[in-house]
Amino acid sequence: MGKIKIRDEQKGIIFIALIIVTAVALSVVFAFSLKTNTVEDALKEQGIMRTLFVVEDDDSGMLFSSVLIYNPISKKAALVNLPGHTGAIYQSLGRVDKLEKVYSEAGIISYRNEVEKLLGMTIPYYAILTLDNFIKFSDYLGGMRVFISEPVDCVSDEGERWLLPSGAINLDGDKINTYLHYVLPDEVEADVQERYQNAMAAFITGIHDKKFVIFSKQNRKRYLSFITTNLKEEEEITLFEAIADVDAESMIKQTITGSLRRVDGQQLLMPDNNGEFIKEAVKQTTNLLASTDGTLTSRVYVLEIQNGTTTQGLARNTAILFQNASYDVLSPVNAPRNDYEETVIIDHIGNMDVAKIVGEFIRCTNIREATPEEEAESSSLDAGVDFTIILGKDFDGRYVQPSRR
Repeated sequence: MGKIKIRDEQKGIIFIALIIVTAVALSVVFAFSLKTNTVEDALKEQGIMRTLFVVEDDDSGMLFSSVLIYNPISKKAALVNLPGHTGAIYQSLGRVDKLEKVYSEAGIISYRNEVEKLLGMTIPYYAILTLDNFIKFSDYLGGMRVFISEPVDCVSDEGERWLLPSGAINLDGDKINTYLHYVLPDEVEADVQERYQNAMAAFITGIHDKKFVIFSKQNRKRYLSFITTNLKEEEEITLFEAIADVDAESMIKQTITGSLRRVDGQQLLMPDNNGEFIKEAVKQTTNLLASTDGTLTSRVYVLEIQNGTTTQGLARNTAILFQNASYDVLSPVNAPRNDYEETVIIDHIGNMDVAKIVGEFIRCTNIREATPEEEAESSSLDAGVDFTIILGKDFDGRYVQPSRR
């Protein structure tokens, strides 16, 4: 049988057909990749969502920023404020400086990387708003609601008069601008940072309250046009629709704590324990959020801390540590006696999982449930205490030290 010869014209047709098939296959793959929604995939995995929010000032520098840690199953969240004057050796700058300088000099990617190292966690998403867009967003929301303890009536260096009433008030765009920028003679940087955090909490609460308006088909592009993210349009919508379901009333607030030091002529907030404390505090909060599977109630737990030693101020200093980790702590007291050898955590609510999380913060594994006699003899139940921590001689002021026996 003779060989079948393929003419040049047929070869050309086959070659063109192969090109078309390859192009179609690549188009299908490309189209599929475009449809992939990474945020939707993350939600299906039921994990903790982390988003970095940055609000720029008029000069495109960073006015303030926060990280939202959110459990989409329980709808519980924590908002971690990032003071711009937080000091450290930042690799992206190659020097000790303020955190806000990373943003202005190295940009959002380097800034996010430094924040991830500072907090000890990955942050997949970021969202940026210029101050102008933050103000416009406030007007679109019908204002942002914040609490002002005392009326504000002061004048800026340029002669602008700042006026704000006291109480829980709804601030439109101009008023939220005033709220973010006024300066009182007797306030400290911590007061300013608290306002920044309150403004971001009000922004997230506003999204929650107006979600049916924001995410209607005719409105959502307009609202989201104010925000710049590292996501595709559909992923943006998925992310903010998830955030809009947050339980705004129970949002936990955290911030970086430390000591103020002057370095190269500027005042920096140097994080406690060389930055290890904020990592552990955020980890503690994340574990509490992650422990909620939708059937339990995620909330701020109430602690009673007792000094079971002769070391003065031990309970008071430990109470500050737990407060900075977002626990509600009653006024510290002395234990019935001062010769406790070992630190012990007493569980009053029968929740050993949370008790272990509390213990991890000070590396205490000596945990037990309260006996009926202890409950009868104490006022813990009346005070709404969830866990009592009695500090022993094995506690060094930060951690329980392993027994040497």
